[in-house]
Amino acid sequence: MTDCQEANSPMELYEKLTAQGDKVRALKTDKAEKAEVVAAVQMLLKLKVDYKQTTGQDYKAGCPPSETAAAVTDNGPAADGDGGEDNVDPWNVSTTNAKGVDYDKLIVRFGSSKVEKELVDRIEKVSGQKPHRFLRRGIFFSHRDMHQVLDAYEKHKSFYLYTGRGPSSEAMHVGHLIPFIFTKWLQDVFDIPLVIQLTDDEKYLWKDLSLEDCHRFAVENAKDIIACGFDVNKTFIFSDLDYMGASPDFYRNVVKIQKHVTFNQVKGIFGFTDSDCIGKISFPAIQAAPSFSSSFPQIFGGRKDIQCLIPCAIDQDPYFRMTRDVAPRIGYPKPALLHSTFFPALQGAQTKMSASDANTSIFLTDTPKQIKSKINKHAFSGGKDTVEEHRKYGGNADVDVSFMYLTFFLEDDEQLEKIRQDYTSGALLTGELKKILTETLQPMIAQHQERRKQVTDETVKQFMTPRPLNFNL
Repeated sequence: MTDCQEANSPMELYEKLTAQGDKVRALKTDKAEKAEVVAAVQMLLKLKVDYKQTTGQDYKAGCPPSETAAAVTDNGPAADGDGGEDNVDPWNVSTTNAKGVDYDKLIVRFGSSKVEKELVDRIEKVSGQKPHRFLRRGIFFSHRDMHQVLDAYEKHKSFYLYTGRGPSSEAMHVGHLIPFIFTKWLQDVFDIPLVIQLTDDEKYLWKDLSLEDCHRFAVENAKDIIACGFDVNKTFIFSDLDYMGASPDFYRNVVKIQKHVTFNQVKGIFGFTDSDCIGKISFPAIQAAPSFSSSFPQIFGGRKDIQCLIPCAIDQDPYFRMTRDVAPRIGYPKPALLHSTFFPALQGAQTKMSASDANTSIFLTDTPKQIKSKINKHAFSGGKDTVEEHRKYGGNADVDVSFMYLTFFLEDDEQLEKIRQDYTSGALLTGELKKILTETLQPMIAQHQERRKQVTDETVKQFMTPRPLNFNL
């Protein structure tokens, strides 16, 4: 909730109701005392009455008041109607809407702020660089405290970057590159240090994988990350399985965070149940710890006051809502965030890509022939059934996966807009659009593969060795 919101406003009541509903579910899951559950349920019912009196609407989870709620009924084509809300958490993303997740609704639900043109213009002014295409096109669409980061930077107070990767397979797909492409741009234009967490411990806890495989995947994924062009003098990449045991300061911060988050809170935030292993319940503290500069004494010399900026996909936000809640209670600044949209599967924007299903993804190991074949066979089309219909009525770029991919990877704004207009008017056919995407991705992935070949085991060791970095704070 924003500080400027009035008491008992519809949005405040909605947020209170959502939080109270989470509390009731957590109490029931925890088999709390009957009196405690009854009191929580009574409070929930009272809030629902207040909400209806204030808004004239019945409370519905995932449908906040005001214009955003109204937009739910007019959100483009959907499979089986538009009755369900978007499901977004760190492990699952799904929607019934062919256009993908309703991000405006998600901003309200998560309580973040929209990246408006004013913020994009300010980033350009402060950095002295043209905004990245991900900012220009709303791919990074939401933020927490980005203005505060820029305020401090203008006063010559620097910050550091933190992002990460959960290494669940040896090969990464193009969707995995999104946060790294943007983070590299941020590192370059602001000239700041970066830490990259490889959560091999998380993948061991959540997946049916051996500990050895998870660690091996982390090292292999590090090679793809390094191939994005990060500066070894300003970048520290670490595996949780390695760094947790090697850094007392990191572990101390993990323990501090663990002490300040209750079991009920993590159940409410992450949906954990009594059957989940205790490793899952304690893991969020490990993902939170890199948000604090004192977790890296070799980089920041023990300083606790350096703010962190986290570029990540919006599904990771629950971890950092928890982190931001804990930070002031343990004497650290809250991390700021920039959230990205999801990179859609080839079959459509209803889900994000999966590393476990080869046909939903373009992998960084794919050959030019495989890339062409996957796009032609599997990329969901917004075109019409026949050439005649398409020429007459045009295609729908908003649901066409080939066009969606071009918004991520085609640098030229004017060319992208011309493609949209031509496709929408029917001048450009689906096959021609897929050809443009193929010719965009093939050289990009081939170049990445060439850079990855240059990454030796010694290079990986350099990036993953705890050490001082070269920067000015």
